[in-house]
Amino acid sequence: MKRKLSLMLVLMLIITIFVSACSKDSSTTDGSHSKGGSGDEKTLIFGRGADSIQLDPSKVTDGESIYVTNQIYDTLVRYEEESTEVRPALAEEWNVSDDGLTWTFKLREDVKFHDGNDFTAEDVVYNFERWASSSEFIYYGYMFGATDDNLKGIIENVEATDDYEVQITLSEPNAPFIYTLAMPPFGIASPKAVEEYGDDYFKNPVGTGPFIFEEWVPDDTITLVKNDDYFGEVAKIDKVIFRTIPDNGARFMELQSGTIDMMNGLNPQDIETAEADNNLEIIRRPSMNVSYLAMNTDHDGPLSEKLVRQAINHAVDKSELMTLFEGIGKEAKNPIPPSLWGYNDDIESYDYDPEKAKALLAEAGYADGFDVKLHIFSNPRDYMPQPKVTAQAIQEMLKEVNINVEIIESDWDSHLEAVENGKHDMAFLGWTGDNGDPDNFLYVLLDKDNAKKGSAGNIAFYKSDELHDLLKEAQIEMDQDKRTELYLKAQEIIHEDAPWLPIAHTTPPLAAHKKIKNYQPHPTGSEPFNLLDIEE
Repeated sequence: MKRKLSLMLVLMLIITIFVSACSKDSSTTDGSHSKGGSGDEKTLIFGRGADSIQLDPSKVTDGESIYVTNQIYDTLVRYEEESTEVRPALAEEWNVSDDGLTWTFKLREDVKFHDGNDFTAEDVVYNFERWASSSEFIYYGYMFGATDDNLKGIIENVEATDDYEVQITLSEPNAPFIYTLAMPPFGIASPKAVEEYGDDYFKNPVGTGPFIFEEWVPDDTITLVKNDDYFGEVAKIDKVIFRTIPDNGARFMELQSGTIDMMNGLNPQDIETAEADNNLEIIRRPSMNVSYLAMNTDHDGPLSEKLVRQAINHAVDKSELMTLFEGIGKEAKNPIPPSLWGYNDDIESYDYDPEKAKALLAEAGYADGFDVKLHIFSNPRDYMPQPKVTAQAIQEMLKEVNINVEIIESDWDSHLEAVENGKHDMAFLGWTGDNGDPDNFLYVLLDKDNAKKGSAGNIAFYKSDELHDLLKEAQIEMDQDKRTELYLKAQEIIHEDAPWLPIAHTTPPLAAHKKIKNYQPHPTGSEPFNLLDIEE
C-alpha cells in the first residue's frame, strides 16, 4: 500500500511538472513571448503573406526580402523616421564638390559587423566594387544606370582616402544620389562573410544593423536576434520572427488569437473588425506606391500597338475596381503617386468607355478582339490586397470588348521570375517608392535602360527615346523646379503611349496588438524594428 501510494505521488509530481512546462511553453504564443522561464525576453512575431526571396539586399527588388534585410544592414545614410530626408548612419558627415561629381563621406569609427570585424572605408569600397561586378545586382543597375557594357554606370571611382573616409566620384551629376544611398539595397555587407559563404551568402547575411540573422526556415519563418553592440539605438525587443502565412484571412485570425503580434496585407473587409477589437489597432502606412497592369510591348501582336493599349485603358472601370480595395485605394492615372513632387495632376485619366475601346480596337485592326494571358501573383501585396479578385474583375470588363483574358496565377517568386524575363503578355505588379524621388518610379519602371530581360524593372519592355532623353536630363539637373517640368512632360508621354493600365495608389493598413508601442511605418514600405517596444 505504501509502495502504491509512493508511486501515485511520483505520478502526480510528474504530471504537475509536465502541466507546468506546457503552461510555460504555451506562453510563448502571446504576451511578451518569454523564453526559458526568464519572463523578460521580448519577441515580435510579424505575419506576412510571402517569404523573402533572398537576404542579400543588393540582389532583390521585392518588399518581403527588403523588410528583413532592413533589420540586418545599415547604409551610409538613412531616412528620417517619417520621411525620405536623410540623416547620418554609417557615415557621420558628407560633402559634395561644386560640380556635383565628388562625394566625400566621413565614416563612424565605432562600428562592427555581426561577425566581429571592424567596419572601415575599405568595406565600403569592397561593396561598391561587388555591386559593379555583375548585372545580377539589380538595384545598382536601376539607380546608377549600369548596363552590360558599362557595369559601373555613373560610379566612376570609389576610393578609401583614409581608414574612415571614402570618396565616390561620379561621371555625371546625379540629383537623387544621396537619397539613393539610403535605400536598403545599398546596405553594407561584411566582405569576410561574402567571401566565406560565396553563393550561399544570400541565406547567411552579415551586416552591421540592429538585428543579427539567426535562422531561416523557407516558406515558414526567419528569425533575427538583437544586436547588443549596435552603434545606434539598441533594440528594445530581443528577437524578431517573420512568419509566412499566405492567406490574409488566416493571418488575421492568428493575430486575433495572439499567435502573431503584427501583420501586413490585411483584407480591407477585416479593417472594421480589427478596429472594433479592444486588443488590436490599425496602423496606416503613408502612401507612396502604385499598382498596375503592364502590357508587354515587346511581344509581336496587339499589345505592341498603342491604340490597343489605349483601348484597354478605356475598357476598365477603375471606380468599380476601387470597391475591391474597400477604402484603402485611390484610382491611379500616373505611374507616380500624388504624394510625390513632380506629379502631373493635369493629366486626364482614360475615361471608362467600352464603345470607345471597341472603336480603337477596330482602328488597330482588332475589331474581333483577341486572346491574351494575364500573369498575376497569388500572394497579397500592400498595393494590391486582392490580386485574383482584381484580375477576375478586369477579365470580365475586357470580355465586353472582345478581349479574352486567361489568368495565369503564380506564387510571388515564380511571378517575378516570369515577368522580369518577359514571359507574359500582360502582368500585375506594383512599386513602393524607395527614395522619395520621381526618378525611382519613372526611370526604374519605364525607361528603356531597365527593359533588360532577366532583371527588368520595366516589365512593359516599353522603349521610348523621347522619354529616355527627358529622364536622363532630369537625373543630372540639380534644380528641382526644372526637374519637375521634365517629369511633367515625361508623364504626358507615358500617358499617351499607355504601356500600363495604372490601377491604384493605396494607404496600406497594418494591424497590431496594442501592446506594440512606438511603431512608425515608413513611406518606403519597411523600417527597422529597433525603435518599437512590447509592453504588457
